[in-house]
Amino acid sequence: MSEEEPDSVDNPYSTLTTKEGWRAFVDEIIEPPPPLARGTVLDEDELESYREARIDYHTRSVVVATPTIRSVVTTGRKRILLNRHQISARRGLIVSGSSGTGKTTAITQLGKNVEQLARRRNPAAATQLPVVFVTVPPAATPKMLAAEFARFLGIPLHHRMSQVQITNAVCDLLGRLGTTLVLVDEIHNLDLSTRTGAEASDQLKYLSERIAATFVLAGLGIETSTLFLGIRGQQIAGRYTVVPSEAFSRRNRADRERWQALIATMEGSLRLDLHRPGTLLALDAYLHERTSGLIGSLSQLIREAAVEAIDTGTEKITKRTLDKVELDHAAQQAQTGPSAAKRGHKPKAA
Repeated sequence: MSEEEPDSVDNPYSTLTTKEGWRAFVDEIIEPPPPLARGTVLDEDELESYREARIDYHTRSVVVATPTIRSVVTTGRKRILLNRHQISARRGLIVSGSSGTGKTTAITQLGKNVEQLARRRNPAAATQLPVVFVTVPPAATPKMLAAEFARFLGIPLHHRMSQVQITNAVCDLLGRLGTTLVLVDEIHNLDLSTRTGAEASDQLKYLSERIAATFVLAGLGIETSTLFLGIRGQQIAGRYTVVPSEAFSRRNRADRERWQALIATMEGSLRLDLHRPGTLLALDAYLHERTSGLIGSLSQLIREAAVEAIDTGTEKITKRTLDKVELDHAAQQAQTGPSAAKRGHKPKAA
């Protein structure tokens, strides 16, 4: 196998970057375990099953209709409609922001929404492929990029296949499958200041011309990246609308209300026997300080605390429980002030 070809997938349902994994994601309905009726007595096996079901549930992220998700879904669906009769120069969307702000969640929710709607309108859509999801690998070459599409589709690749052969196979199959939306994540891996990156960008543009679909891209800090540099960058800038994906703020009342609504939704999804509703909402300032308003960090913090509460048998989340959770580096960077010192969180040595 060529180094530019994707690795085989042992479990295709464990990743969104295969058609099987994507379909499993679209079909997935996360149902919380039913609460126990008052006075219910469980034997040891039943208690263990109940415990494991709730742990498994809390390991799944709760999707909240954030302003970013609403904007991406609304704008993305409009782009699909406007591109319906476009032969070329189709308009697309770029979701840009820092890590942990929910970019991938936003574009995958758009894809899920589009595919579910297509299925409702046309039952035959279940045998088609309305949506494709791929990620741009680091230092991507044009052939590697085409291979990512082939990997999603399950097209067998041989080491002697050329870039043109892979690209033609991908475009022909997507045309037959009626694809209307292509989601491309990690777009910041395209560095237009390098020859390889520029050529990979040309390949992506070529694919967007060959495939009669709306392209939605997502990546880190796209506005300040090389993606809009030079003639190639001008072409991208002229066809794509940028939707910023930002951390939640608490600067004014409206910001605080949005942050509190996010916390309330996550708290409402908890399945802990002794947790008092409103406990997390009362800690909204503390939670913002811990997570810097990053939805990814907030989700990790609450879900890990919930698993800890089930594991220890406390069955509730308190500030002490939350203090014990070690967050990602980005969130930890915000924990170097006086308040953090009082909680016992100290910046780790490099």
